[in-house]
Amino acid sequence: MKIAFIGLGNMGGPMAANLVAAGHQVIGFDLTAPMPEGVGQATTAAAAAQEAEVVITMLPNGQILREVAKEVIPAMQDGAVLCDCSTVDVESARAVAKMAADRGLGALDAPVSGGVGGATQGTLTFMVGGPADAFTTVKPLFDVMGQKAVHCGDAGAGQSAKICNNMILGVTMLATCEAFALADKLGLDRQKMFDVVSTSSGYSWSMNAYCPAPGVGPQTPADNDYKPGFASELMLKDLRLSQQAAEGADADTPMGKLATALYAAFVEAEDGKGKDFSAMLPRFEKRGRS
Repeated sequence: MKIAFIGLGNMGGPMAANLVAAGHQVIGFDLTAPMPEGVGQATTAAAAAQEAEVVITMLPNGQILREVAKEVIPAMQDGAVLCDCSTVDVESARAVAKMAADRGLGALDAPVSGGVGGATQGTLTFMVGGPADAFTTVKPLFDVMGQKAVHCGDAGAGQSAKICNNMILGVTMLATCEAFALADKLGLDRQKMFDVVSTSSGYSWSMNAYCPAPGVGPQTPADNDYKPGFASELMLKDLRLSQQAAEGADADTPMGKLATALYAAFVEAEDGKGKDFSAMLPRFEKRGRS
């Protein structure tokens, strides 16, 4: 399949490389990132999209997505599909889908879960919104880049699922870090804490698969001085998207609101920028009850 890939940074680069390894023809465009081996380089996003059957984008935010969509949609061939794998606001996803539909193109919002490791290993999960026929077209590519793709509904449904998922993730990671910090002050051994919680009602992905305590459980960023697998500033971005969506939907999300405020303080007023989002544990360790 002929594929255009726009946005070849930490996530997009390995995703495109996996497509090349699977035998697909990939033309890429990025303002700064180097082209992965085997990916052809276009001079503009529109040039990359001209002959592609599927155009995949992996971009920083909704505003940039809208700008790129305005450039590539007029250049895309009839019957092509625009598949955005960025994490952006629901309104931008729906606006781009309408732009594509008005041009007679398919469009999917397909944000991912799994981080850089999942992108490299081809084990991402895709949460997908958009028409069923467009999903069918792109499904073989999802199967190369990931382990699972769920068609969540119409345009914007993929972003909705991602935002809700990451609000849960942010809240549960904070609770996990708080619990370890409390256990420390109560004199409970961290390994014993993990052994109990990981097999009882406190079980969660944050505890079992991504434990924030170094030397406990599987290897995680905590064992590498909290170098980011998923940076705190990216968690803050996603939590802010959740609160933007909650405001638009008139949804009461007090835990999501508090998690957003805590990560904002960590990233913007403390030393959390550039650290993994699980680095909230050493933050709580240093603090007393206020």
